[in-house]
Amino acid sequence: MKGIKLQFLPNLVLKWRRFLSLVLLLVCLLSLSTSPAFAELKDDRYDGNIFVVYAGNGSLVPPRATLAAALNEHKPALLVFYVDDSSDCKQYAIVVSRLQAFYGGVTEMIPVDVDSIVPTQTYDSTEPGYYYSGAVPQVVLFDQSGQIVLNKTGQVPYEEVDDQLRKVFDLLPRSETVELKRRSFNELNSELTEE
Repeated sequence: MKGIKLQFLPNLVLKWRRFLSLVLLLVCLLSLSTSPAFAELKDDRYDGNIFVVYAGNGSLVPPRATLAAALNEHKPALLVFYVDDSSDCKQYAIVVSRLQAFYGGVTEMIPVDVDSIVPTQTYDSTEPGYYYSGAVPQVVLFDQSGQIVLNKTGQVPYEEVDDQLRKVFDLLPRSETVELKRRSFNELNSELTEE
Protein backbone atom coordinates (compact mmCIF):
# COMPACT_ATOMS: atom_id res chain seq x y z
CA MET A 1 0.00 0.00 0.00
CA LYS A 2 2.87 2.38 0.78
CA GLY A 3 4.34 1.83 -2.70
CA ILE A 4 1.11 2.95 -4.34
CA LYS A 5 0.92 6.18 -2.28
CA LEU A 6 4.49 7.07 -3.17
CA GLN A 7 3.77 6.72 -6.91
CA PHE A 8 0.95 9.27 -6.75
CA LEU A 9 2.93 11.71 -4.61
CA PRO A 10 5.02 13.20 -7.51
CA ASN A 11 1.84 13.70 -9.58
CA LEU A 12 0.12 15.39 -6.65
CA VAL A 13 3.12 17.71 -6.06
CA LEU A 14 3.19 18.59 -9.78
CA LYS A 15 -0.53 19.43 -9.74
CA TRP A 16 -0.10 21.61 -6.65
CA ARG A 17 2.82 23.45 -8.27
CA ARG A 18 0.74 24.17 -11.36
CA PHE A 19 -2.16 25.30 -9.21
CA LEU A 20 0.04 27.60 -7.13
CA SER A 21 1.70 28.98 -10.30
CA LEU A 22 -1.71 29.84 -11.75
CA VAL A 23 -2.81 31.47 -8.49
CA LEU A 24 0.42 33.48 -8.35
CA LEU A 25 0.00 34.55 -11.98
CA LEU A 26 -3.59 35.62 -11.30
CA VAL A 27 -2.53 37.64 -8.24
CA CYS A 28 0.19 39.34 -10.28
CA LEU A 29 -2.21 40.22 -13.07
CA LEU A 30 -4.75 41.63 -10.64
CA SER A 31 -2.13 43.65 -8.81
CA LEU A 32 -1.01 45.20 -12.09
CA SER A 33 -4.48 46.48 -12.81
CA THR A 34 -3.30 50.07 -12.58
CA SER A 35 -4.44 51.96 -15.60
CA PRO A 36 -1.82 52.68 -18.28
CA ALA A 37 -1.12 56.20 -19.50
CA PHE A 38 -3.83 57.19 -21.91
CA ALA A 39 -2.30 60.46 -22.99
CA GLU A 40 -3.12 61.68 -26.47
CA LEU A 41 -2.33 64.60 -28.72
CA LYS A 42 -5.47 66.48 -27.67
CA ASP A 43 -5.33 66.11 -23.89
CA ASP A 44 -3.29 67.62 -21.09
CA ARG A 45 -1.74 64.42 -19.79
CA TYR A 46 1.98 63.75 -19.62
CA ASP A 47 3.33 60.89 -21.71
CA GLY A 48 6.91 61.90 -22.47
CA ASN A 49 8.80 64.62 -24.25
CA ILE A 50 6.47 66.15 -26.83
CA PHE A 51 9.17 66.58 -29.46
CA VAL A 52 10.05 62.90 -29.33
CA VAL A 53 6.53 61.51 -28.95
CA TYR A 54 4.46 63.79 -31.20
CA ALA A 55 6.92 65.40 -33.60
CA GLY A 56 9.22 62.40 -33.93
CA ASN A 57 12.18 64.70 -33.43
CA GLY A 58 14.38 63.91 -30.48
CA SER A 59 17.14 66.11 -31.88
CA LEU A 60 15.48 69.23 -30.46
CA VAL A 61 15.88 68.19 -26.84
CA PRO A 62 18.23 69.05 -25.30
CA PRO A 63 18.97 72.08 -27.47
CA ARG A 64 22.37 72.22 -29.16
CA ALA A 65 23.13 75.71 -27.87
CA THR A 66 22.01 78.20 -25.27
CA LEU A 67 20.44 81.55 -25.98
CA ALA A 68 23.54 83.28 -24.64
CA ALA A 69 25.76 81.35 -27.09
CA ALA A 70 23.48 82.09 -30.06
CA LEU A 71 23.37 85.81 -29.26
CA ASN A 72 27.14 85.88 -28.71
CA GLU A 73 27.74 84.21 -32.10
CA HIS A 74 25.27 86.58 -33.84
CA LYS A 75 23.16 83.63 -34.95
CA PRO A 76 19.36 83.81 -35.26
CA ALA A 77 17.60 81.94 -32.46
CA LEU A 78 14.09 80.66 -31.95
CA LEU A 79 13.01 80.18 -28.33
CA VAL A 80 10.01 77.88 -27.94
CA PHE A 81 8.48 77.79 -24.46
CA TYR A 82 6.48 74.64 -23.75
CA VAL A 83 5.35 72.08 -21.18
CA ASP A 84 5.06 68.38 -21.89
CA ASP A 85 1.53 68.05 -20.50
CA SER A 86 -0.24 70.67 -22.63
CA SER A 87 -2.34 69.71 -25.63
CA ASP A 88 -1.52 73.04 -27.28
CA CYS A 89 2.21 72.39 -26.88
CA LYS A 90 1.86 68.82 -28.12
CA GLN A 91 0.23 70.07 -31.31
CA TYR A 92 2.73 72.89 -31.70
CA ALA A 93 5.70 70.50 -31.42
CA ILE A 94 4.95 69.42 -34.99
CA VAL A 95 5.27 73.03 -36.23
CA VAL A 96 8.59 73.47 -34.41
CA SER A 97 9.93 70.27 -35.93
CA ARG A 98 8.86 71.47 -39.38
CA LEU A 99 10.66 74.79 -38.81
CA GLN A 100 13.78 72.92 -37.79
CA ALA A 101 13.68 70.89 -41.01
CA PHE A 102 14.16 74.07 -43.06
CA TYR A 103 15.99 76.44 -40.71
CA GLY A 104 17.69 74.17 -38.15
CA GLY A 105 21.09 74.40 -39.82
CA VAL A 106 21.22 78.20 -39.71
CA THR A 107 19.03 79.02 -36.71
CA GLU A 108 19.42 77.87 -33.13
CA MET A 109 16.18 76.12 -32.19
CA ILE A 110 15.95 76.32 -28.41
CA PRO A 111 12.96 74.57 -26.85
CA VAL A 112 12.58 75.61 -23.20
CA ASP A 113 10.47 73.54 -20.82
CA VAL A 114 9.01 76.26 -18.59
CA ASP A 115 9.12 73.88 -15.63
CA SER A 116 12.91 74.07 -15.89
CA ILE A 117 13.04 77.87 -15.57
CA VAL A 118 14.30 78.67 -12.10
CA PRO A 119 12.17 81.47 -10.63
CA THR A 120 14.20 84.51 -9.63
CA GLN A 121 13.49 88.21 -9.09
CA THR A 122 15.33 89.22 -12.26
CA TYR A 123 16.78 87.51 -15.30
CA ASP A 124 19.64 88.49 -17.55
CA SER A 125 18.65 89.25 -21.16
CA THR A 126 20.63 86.19 -22.26
CA GLU A 127 18.42 83.85 -20.18
CA PRO A 128 15.17 82.39 -21.56
CA GLY A 129 13.28 83.32 -18.36
CA TYR A 130 13.71 86.99 -19.30
CA TYR A 131 11.40 86.51 -22.31
CA TYR A 132 8.84 84.09 -20.89
CA SER A 133 5.39 85.71 -20.74
CA GLY A 134 3.63 83.08 -18.65
CA ALA A 135 1.73 81.29 -21.43
CA VAL A 136 2.57 78.26 -23.57
CA PRO A 137 3.34 77.67 -26.30
CA GLN A 138 5.28 80.85 -26.87
CA VAL A 139 7.78 81.59 -29.64
CA VAL A 140 10.41 84.32 -29.54
CA LEU A 141 12.52 84.83 -32.66
CA PHE A 142 15.79 86.77 -32.56
CA ASP A 143 17.62 87.99 -35.65
CA GLN A 144 21.41 88.00 -36.07
CA SER A 145 21.78 91.23 -34.12
CA GLY A 146 19.83 89.87 -31.15
CA GLN A 147 16.70 91.93 -31.85
CA ILE A 148 13.30 90.30 -31.27
CA VAL A 149 11.43 90.08 -34.56
CA LEU A 150 8.57 87.86 -33.32
CA ASN A 151 7.18 87.26 -29.84
CA LYS A 152 3.82 85.50 -29.73
CA THR A 153 1.94 83.00 -27.61
CA GLY A 154 -0.45 80.28 -28.69
CA GLN A 155 -0.58 78.29 -31.91
CA VAL A 156 1.51 80.67 -34.03
CA PRO A 157 1.11 79.36 -37.59
CA TYR A 158 4.15 77.94 -39.37
CA GLU A 159 3.67 80.50 -42.15
CA GLU A 160 3.91 83.44 -39.74
CA VAL A 161 7.21 82.22 -38.26
CA ASP A 162 8.44 81.28 -41.75
CA ASP A 163 7.68 84.80 -43.02
CA GLN A 164 9.78 86.31 -40.23
CA LEU A 165 12.63 83.86 -40.82
CA ARG A 166 12.54 84.74 -44.54
CA LYS A 167 12.99 88.39 -43.59
CA VAL A 168 15.85 87.54 -41.21
CA PHE A 169 17.67 85.64 -43.96
CA ASP A 170 16.64 88.04 -46.76
CA LEU A 171 14.84 85.29 -48.69
CA LEU A 172 12.08 85.73 -51.23
CA PRO A 173 8.56 85.83 -49.86
CA ARG A 174 6.72 82.53 -50.00
CA SER A 175 4.46 83.85 -52.78
CA GLU A 176 7.50 84.32 -55.05
CA THR A 177 9.23 81.00 -54.44
CA VAL A 178 8.70 77.63 -56.04
CA GLU A 179 7.38 75.03 -53.63
CA LEU A 180 9.70 72.05 -53.55
CA LYS A 181 8.34 68.53 -53.15
CA ARG A 182 10.21 65.73 -51.43
CA ARG A 183 11.03 62.96 -53.92
CA SER A 184 12.38 59.64 -52.74
CA PHE A 185 14.98 58.06 -54.98
CA ASN A 186 15.56 55.02 -52.80
CA GLU A 187 14.22 53.72 -49.51
CA LEU A 188 16.75 55.69 -47.43
CA ASN A 189 17.34 58.97 -49.24
CA SER A 190 15.23 61.74 -50.64
CA GLU A 191 15.75 65.12 -52.24
CA LEU A 192 13.80 68.32 -52.77
CA THR A 193 12.79 68.95 -56.39
CA GLU A 194 10.52 71.19 -58.39
CA GLU A 195 7.69 69.12 -59.78
